[in-house]
Amino acid sequence: MEAAGEKLLSELRTVVTAAEELLSATGSESAERLKELRGRAEEALRGARARLEGAGDEIEGQVRRHPFAALGMAAAVGLVIGVLLTRK
Repeated sequence: MEAAGEKLLSELRTVVTAAEELLSATGSESAERLKELRGRAEEALRGARARLEGAGDEIEGQVRRHPFAALGMAAAVGLVIGVLLTRK
């Protein structure tokens, strides 16, 4: 599962990099270069979306196999967030 998380982070970094390149492209860039950047950004986004959908299916399967553990983890996360929000 950790390897899948690393792959997902890598995909998201690729998406961010492609989006930054596309946004930083100026009007002086050729139309062909802009099409290339847009294509790379779209391809990276499709890959990340597919990986996220796969991760969602995996998480759902884990929750269905271990419902009480998932409930306990959700309660612990809620408790930590509650403590952090009430601190001043």
